[in-house]
Amino acid sequence: MSENIQIRLKNRPENAPVAQDFEVFHGQIPVAGAGEVLCRSLYLSLDPYMRGQISGRHISGAIHPGDTMRGETISEIVTSDHPDFKMGDVVMHQGGWQVYSLAEAAELTLVDHRIEPVSLALGIMGMPGLTAYAGMLYLAELKAGDRLVVSAASGAVGSMVGQIARILGCEVIGIAGTDEKCRWLVEEAGFSHCINYKKHDLRGRIEKYCPEGIDVYFDNVGGETLEVVMGQLALGARVVLCGLMAQYNTDVVPAGPNPATIIRARATVRGLVVYDHFDKKQEFLNKVLPWVEQGLIKYREDVTEGLENAPDAFVRLMTGKNFGKTIIKI
Repeated sequence: MSENIQIRLKNRPENAPVAQDFEVFHGQIPVAGAGEVLCRSLYLSLDPYMRGQISGRHISGAIHPGDTMRGETISEIVTSDHPDFKMGDVVMHQGGWQVYSLAEAAELTLVDHRIEPVSLALGIMGMPGLTAYAGMLYLAELKAGDRLVVSAASGAVGSMVGQIARILGCEVIGIAGTDEKCRWLVEEAGFSHCINYKKHDLRGRIEKYCPEGIDVYFDNVGGETLEVVMGQLALGARVVLCGLMAQYNTDVVPAGPNPATIIRARATVRGLVVYDHFDKKQEFLNKVLPWVEQGLIKYREDVTEGLENAPDAFVRLMTGKNFGKTIIKI
């Protein structure tokens, strides 16, 4: 390839994004300077938090019209002026929505050779998996016998939350948006139940599956789902707040749960930011990779080929039409 292709933000959408909010830019391939490394992206991760960056409300900062979209990539090193990295090494870094990117050595991490296929380093064995692991083991203080509910359960984070909980001896109830996703979660991922919130009465199903209350709730969406689930908390429940899918596509913040539900259950509510747990990455890999190798962890990847198709894939992600970890194969 003789040029660099980038996807830039063209317009800041007010509601759900559309493909026309992005534009393709063709430019020169950057040249590595002293101490820098030139990388060619192999896979790009698309994640809901990017919508928060577009809105300027994410902890990692804002993306403005004209900016290249940010994102984590698996890349191959093309040229290197640093002794720790050589041509052909496969690394992870914030390469963004582009084919070629420059990075400093401190920004790069070699992909663990045990991860196969390598794309899993962006999904269940990457940041989403670490998010689930830290949430379950360090924030939720999970213990065998707990009844756990997780929203957006078929995504990379949600599916790992449920499967880690299952492996540790918990009963798992998922919330997802299609019958297909619910079937996969029960038949493949081993969830006890899954509720299609678009089809069924969420409150009624929660009460049916959790008559004695919910011990742990891992929330990826907020809004009405959070409010409903909080109404069925057991005494001493632990709630982990991770995602905000219900409000990413709007500037109107939805109503939250009644604080009385927290007080009544003597619940603990904690916010999860995965950046706080990067020091646990090796522990996570060593613990969870054997589970994957033994077939105890199932996964789905929603792979789209071609960087130019990233906007369409992002639109599907933000409207719930993806199934599994959303990845662009470049």
